[in-house]
Amino acid sequence: MTTAAARGPEPGVVDPDPVASAPGAPVRGAGPARPAGLAALLPYLRAHRGTLAVVGALSLAGAGASLAQPLLTRAVLDGLTTDRPVTGLVSVLVALVVLGAALGGLRDYLLQRTAEGVVLGTRRRLAAHLLRLPVAEYDRRRTGDLLSRVGADTTLLRAVVTSGLFETVTGAVMVVGAATAMALLDPVLFGVTLLGVAAGVGFAVTVARRVRRLSRAAQERVGEMTSAVERSISGARTIRAARAEHREAAVVSASAESAYAAGLRVARVQAVVGPVSAVTIQGAFLLVLGLGGARVAAGAISVGDLVAFVMFLFFLVLPLGQAVHAYTQLQTGLGALQRIEEVLDVPVEGADDRATGPAAALPPAGRPARIEFDRVGFGYPGGPPVLHEVSFTVPAGTRTALVGPSGAGKSTLLALVERFYEVTAGAVRLDGVDLRDLPREALRARLGYVEQEAPVLAGTLRENLLIGAPEATDAALLTALDQVNLGHLVERTADGLDVQVGEGGVLLSGGERQRLAIARALLAGPPVLLLDEPTSNLDARNEAALRRAIDAVAVRRTLVIVAHRLATVVDADQIVVLDGGRVVAVGSHHELTATSPLYRELAAHQLLVS
Repeated sequence: MTTAAARGPEPGVVDPDPVASAPGAPVRGAGPARPAGLAALLPYLRAHRGTLAVVGALSLAGAGASLAQPLLTRAVLDGLTTDRPVTGLVSVLVALVVLGAALGGLRDYLLQRTAEGVVLGTRRRLAAHLLRLPVAEYDRRRTGDLLSRVGADTTLLRAVVTSGLFETVTGAVMVVGAATAMALLDPVLFGVTLLGVAAGVGFAVTVARRVRRLSRAAQERVGEMTSAVERSISGARTIRAARAEHREAAVVSASAESAYAAGLRVARVQAVVGPVSAVTIQGAFLLVLGLGGARVAAGAISVGDLVAFVMFLFFLVLPLGQAVHAYTQLQTGLGALQRIEEVLDVPVEGADDRATGPAAALPPAGRPARIEFDRVGFGYPGGPPVLHEVSFTVPAGTRTALVGPSGAGKSTLLALVERFYEVTAGAVRLDGVDLRDLPREALRARLGYVEQEAPVLAGTLRENLLIGAPEATDAALLTALDQVNLGHLVERTADGLDVQVGEGGVLLSGGERQRLAIARALLAGPPVLLLDEPTSNLDARNEAALRRAIDAVAVRRTLVIVAHRLATVVDADQIVVLDGGRVVAVGSHHELTATSPLYRELAAHQLLVS
């Protein structure tokens, strides 16, 4: 199958990670987030350089057409005062006005299309990066803040391309052209005008420089607000049952007020730029009209020169005001870009791997594998140690149960096999090969994993089943459902396998969600199956059906099962008892009831021994 990565980026969409893939690119995540500058925009614009070259040519042509209009206007006025024919000049002037408008419209359309392409490419790149972050990053960061970076922050890049970057460049071309023409028309009048304009623009730019820092702070507050909303919506049933709607609304309201206050700080700074620009424009016009009128009366310049100078002044101060506003927008966008780059700077899962061996080192896909835990130690980032010197072996093709009190480290062991986290001491091996020496993708292709929470994705029953086996037939899907006693789901409505399961599987019961997750794992047919509390939400009837399904697949697989209900694992080939992150006993059910006080206590509480 040809992957998107092998095909390369789609036309018009930025490469998924142009910086990281560039020769000699710096290693991401090597330090704190750096302030994003104009150079940071270049990778986002690289895929659109052809269109941007056309936009640049259109901008120059439009600027030329605009700058020629004052000179033609002067020629028309001079012709009228000397009774020379001006019909041709008027026609050319009208044509230039129409041409300038047409070029401007085409340029704006191309810019908007490019801006949308930049936003699309950035969102795709950011989403792909987020899905490859280490699991520890999901534990550390708030989901709503990550969503804000994909949504609100990327949207601000649109203004960077349209009203930010190119309005600044186009405005600079117009300003240089108009200033040159004004200096040639009347150096004295231009010098006086330049002093007033420069003072106003300098002040506006100084004020605008604060916008980036304030805008970043405002986006941080928006991310916090999004996190608060996401938490409230995801826990809506719990909140409603606890009659905590008003308290949660107050939390969201407080975060919204914080975002509002941060937005006001940005607005106050931006609001200063507009009046300063307006005063600059109006003051410049009044100065030119007053001083220019005096120079016309003195005979230093003609009326046509003054009119042309005023038109050039218009082409100077208006683009200059737009450029100052665009500069402010650019600072806002660069603040958002810094937040985007901050996430992209986080190394993806596996970036810090030691040199991995070939996938051929793994056992064949259809053969059960042996799992060894060799003096494994582990602690979650920022937390105390969870596992201490854990050693035991899961023979190939056998069923091993992990039991013990809550917090003993059972689920953590499964996470280490999946390489969601790396051991901090010792090693986990698959058929004698250290997992850290194996490619993650090839490793996980041989593992089936069912989490304790058994998450179900929003969508249809079919879509959930196909996550791990995208090529499976409908017949295989129905067989997997029957194995876990879920065949009735396709009979509820005429939609069959296309029946909706709701957000997070809300339209299914807890037991159905758990069995669906198990069916999903079974469908992929992995030689190693990791089950974390597979029967915690099942009634006796469905638990028995699931046990029969597990018995059927256990013949061809290595199974590791975390269980609190010992009745489901009493027939396991071996039971590993953990307590406080240590292995305290290993054996069969009968052996442990005789030799392990902790296991006997657990079994007695569940009425398995007298």
